[in-house]
Amino acid sequence: MSNATKALPDIRQTVVIKAPIQKVWDAVSTAEAIGEWFMPNNFEPKVGHEFHLDAGPFGKSPCKVTVIDPPHKLSFDWGKDWSLTFELVEQDGATEFTLIHSGWYEGMDTEFGQPHAVVRETMNGGWIGIVKKLATKVEG
Repeated sequence: MSNATKALPDIRQTVVIKAPIQKVWDAVSTAEAIGEWFMPNNFEPKVGHEFHLDAGPFGKSPCKVTVIDPPHKLSFDWGKDWSLTFELVEQDGATEFTLIHSGWYEGMDTEFGQPHAVVRETMNGGWIGIVKKLATKVEG
């Protein structure tokens, strides 16, 4: 296997949110709600919908919805390489929320010219805070 095709581990962040699954789903499946804890966007919960995440100084990243399975799973392609998945599992009035950010490869660069390995480490740390922000918003 060449260095360019060696996959790096997915980023996975899991948190138990003290809220019913439908309330968490509502916070991760509309443009307005996603904008409150992640990035401004024009998301619509329809498979095949093309939208943009507004990454501020990095510009607008093109995305495409690939999975909508309310209230358990939502996935979309992000930029040229990544996929983002939100998985929700009901747990006695609470919700286990898992974010999976995949599509990382050793030897590849993002569309912004930065190595995947470097960006992956930065985003792994960033997702911790973003997932906590989601939990605080929904529980609040």
